[in-house]
Amino acid sequence: MQISDRTIIITGGASGLGAACIRAIVERGGNAVIFDLNQDKGDALVAELGETALFCTVNVIEEQSVRDGIATAKAKFGDIHGLVNCAGTGDAGRTVGRDGAYPLDRFQKIINLNLVGTFNVTRLVAEAMQTNEVNSTDGERGAIVNVASVAAIDGQIGQVAYSASKAGVVGMTLPIARDFGKLGIRINTICPGVFMTELMGMAPQEMIDGLAANAQFPPRLGDPSEFAHMALSLIENTYINGETIRLDAAMRMPPR
Repeated sequence: MQISDRTIIITGGASGLGAACIRAIVERGGNAVIFDLNQDKGDALVAELGETALFCTVNVIEEQSVRDGIATAKAKFGDIHGLVNCAGTGDAGRTVGRDGAYPLDRFQKIINLNLVGTFNVTRLVAEAMQTNEVNSTDGERGAIVNVASVAAIDGQIGQVAYSASKAGVVGMTLPIARDFGKLGIRINTICPGVFMTELMGMAPQEMIDGLAANAQFPPRLGDPSEFAHMALSLIENTYINGETIRLDAAMRMPPR
């Protein structure tokens, strides 16, 4: 699938890896739709990029909010051809720590946003995609990229909720690909390592250097543009489907 003249939704698109995807889509002639709750950052990104970018205030764990965002995107740009689910958050805490057992409500909150929210947007956008006109000789109607984390595989001490949520994203990739096969919709998952986002840029240099030391080559943190490149490549390449890809410079996270 080409990016030019196609409409792609990015959840969590107002900042970080999501914003890098938004910029890359617009640079390549596509329509970029930001689903996020941070209106100030979303509006600023639209002001920077122009008419081929659109911000929608969307809460990914609320069905009607997502449906409203899809309707707004379709009203401006027509059919939706791609989706990258970047929205998510983290939390730290041992299963049993100094203050006792990890609070169940905190665990449920992370699972709800990172896993249930990803599934919610995936199912509703795919529902809209299934009526698209085919855009390739293979009968493709759309492509979805979900975002997990290397923590799904190399979860560190204190990452139980985050790792579980991202492992769930990995685990549902192949079943969804099978569910979508007859619809002409593909789905893949990226497991990013540590990227130099705005948030990471606020960390002490000693911490950044320590994380970079876990990468084999290149020995640095990832650049958000490299994540965007991978996400759009997965949308473009019609023959890759049901796959989970680590994007981490062969980084393997230690226990702590």
